[in-house]
Amino acid sequence: MKRRELLGVLGGAIAAPLVASAQQSALPVIGFVNGGNPEAWSLFLAGFRRGLSETGHVEGRTTVVEYLWAEGVTARVPEFLADLARRQPAVIFAGGSDAVVLAAKAAVATTPIVFAVGGDPVEYGLVKSLNRPDGNVTGVTIITAALWPKRLELLRELVPPVKLIGVLVNPNHPSAAAGTQAVRVAARAIGQEVLILNVNTEREIDAAFATLLREKVGGLLVANDPLFTGHRRQLVALASRHAIPTIYDRPEFAKDGGLMSYGASTVEQYRQAGLYTGRVLNGEKPSDLPVLQPTKFELVINLKTANALGLSVPLTLQVTADEVIE
Repeated sequence: MKRRELLGVLGGAIAAPLVASAQQSALPVIGFVNGGNPEAWSLFLAGFRRGLSETGHVEGRTTVVEYLWAEGVTARVPEFLADLARRQPAVIFAGGSDAVVLAAKAAVATTPIVFAVGGDPVEYGLVKSLNRPDGNVTGVTIITAALWPKRLELLRELVPPVKLIGVLVNPNHPSAAAGTQAVRVAARAIGQEVLILNVNTEREIDAAFATLLREKVGGLLVANDPLFTGHRRQLVALASRHAIPTIYDRPEFAKDGGLMSYGASTVEQYRQAGLYTGRVLNGEKPSDLPVLQPTKFELVINLKTANALGLSVPLTLQVTADEVIE
């Protein structure tokens, strides 16, 4: 995909670069930089727009949004940001990949940046502390690596005792090493053998499932990563086709037919990011806006999928779940 084709995406469809009207040219510009594609991230974009509207901003009326969809090509982000700089954005939102956020931080020195990440922004060097970000950057984090052991525990509670559980990981994700280490430690503590499968392209997803079948895994944990989010329907379909009980990080997977998920809502994370973006447009400084963290993590179980897999969901687990899809 050519660079110019990634500019000016509106309403979730790739379009030609945005041609601003005379009226729009006077409006403040938001640079929306995302590591995925508009189709896969449409739900989250809607959340961002909702948060923006809560601060009194409506796209096309009070602000212009320039969309840069990297389609998984993180190396192009600095080039996109250089293009964006010519529009002199009032604020930049960066998300869809922690690597994209890090690239934005490295490329932009003074323009306010609001991020949505899954890792620890202090560890990444994005902010000095969660309460006092300092500098021109703030945002919303889930810190997902800490949730991997909990997902392993939930999966083991649902499936019968199995010798081997697979873990699908993109090694290029900034928090992959921490998450992998956390799940290994948790598995060792309960005597569970795990098989770590590294995947960083769409083609490798199919290959990974071939390995899972060959190794006869009894369950699968899919790590958080924009690659997996962008191909969630493919992952759910493969897990269903090969009858592999699978737990994911986002409720959107379970709602698309996945067995279960545990994590914070990405739609809510993007709403909060939209809210912060609007507050910056209204004159607040990123350094005065503490990094937000989720206060609630949702367990979603798809009973229909469980029945198709021949699994009986314990009543205790159903009661614990925030949502049970029947």
